[in-house]
Amino acid sequence: QVQLVESGGDLVQPGGSLRLSCAASGGSVSGYAMGWYRQAPGKQRMLIALITTGGSTNYADSVKGRFTISRDNAKNTMYLHMNSLRPEDTAVYYCNYGVTSAPMDFLAFASWGQGTQVTVSS
Repeated sequence: QVQLVESGGDLVQPGGSLRLSCAASGGSVSGYAMGWYRQAPGKQRMLIALITTGGSTNYADSVKGRFTISRDNAKNTMYLHMNSLRPEDTAVYYCNYGVTSAPMDFLAFASWGQGTQVTVSS
């Protein structure tokens, strides 16, 4: 069973940058789409970025142009490069793998991990 572990979250000032990592173990995720989600306090978890097996990417409007999703199949790892961070980006960030049939439409397969906390504040 594939397990995913998120890391890289931190406290950062507005306008700053972070890189999150999602490491998979227990099996290869190279044959699946992968996605980043986030859950802000008091809100539902939402999909913000998606990457297909072929490397095509899609983003939620709230992060488009600021965040970049990428994957390294050799390392069984996915990344989220976050630039121009805003206080409203504060959330717990989660990753998952699965299948997609349309932009920002994603069926996640793995159980949710602990996530990694990103806090944007001065």
